[in-house]
Amino acid sequence: MADFAPLPVPRLALVGAPNCGKTALFNALTGSRQKVGNYAGVTVERKTGTARTPGGHSFDVTDLPGTYSLRARSPDEQVTRDIVLGHRPGETAPDLLLAVVDATNLRMGLRLARELRQTGRPVLVILNMIDIARHRGIEIDTAELSRELGLPVVTATAVRKVGMAELWSRLDEIAAAGLPAPAENAWREPGVLELRTAQREVDRIIARTVRTPAIPHGTTARIDAVLLHPVAGLAILLVLLFVMFQAVFTWAQPLMDLISAGFDGLGAATHQLLPPGLFQSFIENGLIAGVGSVLVFLPQILILFLFILLLEDLGYMARAAFLMDRIMGGAGLHGRAFIPLLSSFACAIPGIMAARVIDSRRDRLTTILVAPLMTCSARIPVYTLIISAFIPARTVAGLFSLQGLVMFGLYAAGIVSALAVSFVAKLLFWRRDPAPPFMMELPDYKLPRLKGVAIGLLTRARMFLRRAGTTIFSMMVVIWVLATFPGAPAGAEGPAIFYSFAAMIGHLIEPLLAPIGFNWQIAVALVPGMAAREVAVAALGTVYAIQGGGDTAQAIGHALAQHWSLATALSFLVWYIFAPQCASTLAVIRREAGGARWMWLTFGYMLALAYAASFLTYHIALALGAG
Repeated sequence: MADFAPLPVPRLALVGAPNCGKTALFNALTGSRQKVGNYAGVTVERKTGTARTPGGHSFDVTDLPGTYSLRARSPDEQVTRDIVLGHRPGETAPDLLLAVVDATNLRMGLRLARELRQTGRPVLVILNMIDIARHRGIEIDTAELSRELGLPVVTATAVRKVGMAELWSRLDEIAAAGLPAPAENAWREPGVLELRTAQREVDRIIARTVRTPAIPHGTTARIDAVLLHPVAGLAILLVLLFVMFQAVFTWAQPLMDLISAGFDGLGAATHQLLPPGLFQSFIENGLIAGVGSVLVFLPQILILFLFILLLEDLGYMARAAFLMDRIMGGAGLHGRAFIPLLSSFACAIPGIMAARVIDSRRDRLTTILVAPLMTCSARIPVYTLIISAFIPARTVAGLFSLQGLVMFGLYAAGIVSALAVSFVAKLLFWRRDPAPPFMMELPDYKLPRLKGVAIGLLTRARMFLRRAGTTIFSMMVVIWVLATFPGAPAGAEGPAIFYSFAAMIGHLIEPLLAPIGFNWQIAVALVPGMAAREVAVAALGTVYAIQGGGDTAQAIGHALAQHWSLATALSFLVWYIFAPQCASTLAVIRREAGGARWMWLTFGYMLALAYAASFLTYHIALALGAG
């Protein structure tokens, strides 16, 4: 062991391959003392936190993006490589690299650990999920493994506190003794021959230090025999997605009613306490009707994230990608695109960013182009408002919610349109570019860790509330001002909003939208909706509240039912299946795709699809008597 010199503030970085339990270990080390952001200049997610050991020592911990090697074939891996090597401007190099290795699948992790050793940085190898390995009868001689690697090795079970004792003890020792200064960096990007040699050396080390049972663990294989079946597996996947969308609409209703009642009371109290005038209108009709009409949908968004986090932790996401490869491949998409596209159901931005795991530029760009068509959580407030106002709350076949079925249909329409657009992109852009073979390592099944899921949900809730407190709040101030001033002239008839700047803007745009059934109020809502989709609901809330429709989501729905025809409502729903992305998503597309051309292409084709589909829907609905 090297001689240690004291160091004031140790900085740790977790490095490991995807599905090695790195995020669970990060959560176990930092708990709630963590924050999420982006690295400067890129959209790669940055997770940092503070670890406090039982001995009272503190460490700054960074969870680096997952990577199989320092060769860096994607933007995520480039960030990890640059930070490990200390080459990233503005980022302090870590004092200690924690190489996280899945104890049940050592080959990739140990090869990465040997690469990390070549960088000259101090490295501590952590055999994570050691409890699962022991349960399967896998015996690892950690002392011999440490000698073979030339690195210290500890075991851990991130999902259990008792499984962290050895790691905590080692970190206390490091904090007390200090860390060695980095040695000379001997790492050079390996070629194919060097990679094969390195893998053979890792296989030799495994053969010397690991003993596996004669009969391999068969639980995963038995489950995969069902879940990866080309017919049964696909049916199970569709059922899971169907249940998820039903839950988004039905499970959240009690919490939504509770939040709505709270805003009802707040609006009533404001009306009673404040004297009539502009300030009362601003608080009641601008802030409460606007921001409140969006916050009421937080339970639905969290339920959607809950399903995604549970499926990721369970290890099912990679299976779903494998199942969808044949279907998606026929449409010009890579099987790996399934995970970014499923992530886009929560928000298109992380979905587009997740496309970085796709090595092929062709497949990555196609995924980026179609990810915005996935029904993101920002659409949920729009869909729920219109469905609740125009679709009866009754059951079908005594089992399924009709409103939930309509919601599922909207999600399905987004999926089908994404496949269709990717097929067209394949014909137009990638006809001569053959698709690479689909290869993916399937992780073992693991029970989701409730603490990690809770932290993930809390993080998403904070992000949504921060968005409501910044973008939506600022948009509501602008909309209220436009909807209130200059005010009605003396002797004017009708609500004052009819004489406002908002009405002027809406009437200016209305002729362009009249063929698809949109009135001037919808035109007003669509413009700020470019900042964030859910702002459209808040804008409608402000417009119809000032117009006299009420200041709650339910009251807004009643107002829409009085002012809109069913044909207009259906056209509005279809518009939002294809509606152009919010400004922040377009900016991410520009950055991830490497130029404004792809951003404008995405905006243009989505706007054209939205208008054409809404036009057809509106006129077909009119022909069927829904006007």
